[in-house]
Amino acid sequence: MAETSLEAATRSLGARIDPVFELFDYLKDVLFWVKDKKGIFRWVNTTLMLHIGRSSRDQIIGRTDFDLFEPYLANQYQMDDAQVLRGRPITSRVEMIVFHHTPRWIVTSKLPVRNASGRIVGTAGVATMAVQEGSKVWSESRLAPAMAFIKEHYHEPVSIGAMAQTCGFSLGSFHRQFRDTYLCTPHTYVRQLRVRMSCHGLVFSRRPIAAVAADCGFSDQSHFTKEFRRIMGETPRSYRRRHRH
Repeated sequence: MAETSLEAATRSLGARIDPVFELFDYLKDVLFWVKDKKGIFRWVNTTLMLHIGRSSRDQIIGRTDFDLFEPYLANQYQMDDAQVLRGRPITSRVEMIVFHHTPRWIVTSKLPVRNASGRIVGTAGVATMAVQEGSKVWSESRLAPAMAFIKEHYHEPVSIGAMAQTCGFSLGSFHRQFRDTYLCTPHTYVRQLRVRMSCHGLVFSRRPIAAVAADCGFSDQSHFTKEFRRIMGETPRSYRRRHRH
């Protein structure tokens, strides 16, 4: 069983973890975590623990994203970590994640953890939940206007030019900013978002799969099934059967 104290986390990273981190246990809308260079969790707060359906830290510490999340999410988190380990922090990134098949908009920041000599030995991240459009934490993201646009129009044909215009960027600048922030193109992000938004309808409603697909912006069930399988690793029907209680 993995040791779950701050002292154990400090030893595993070779960097000092401040006891103030325990204060994150009292922030009910904030997720907090620390990982080493291999992507192994060394500390998480209670909110994160509960949101991924675990009852104690020792069910998370010592494990990686691939042990805890769907592969499509674990891959995204691994790419984020690789960027941060190269010394490129992620700050105030507005994004959508799925907890218990329900989409949630959050604002995420991730920083490198350094030891006493300044060498990067891991990553730390914080995500604010229950974020309202127009709030300070939302508006700190330069791409927040585009994300608000996507949030409202993801189920419709989405114009990348219109997204760029909401941020005041040229089309080329918008593409560069978006790829640097989300590690994919705007079109790819919208496709992934549509699939993630469909998860709630598949699990918590009895609507036909074709209707769920249409609600999320897919032109037909065949296209939806192809995209869903590519991102989630299984068909919508299989996902519904596996997760419906």
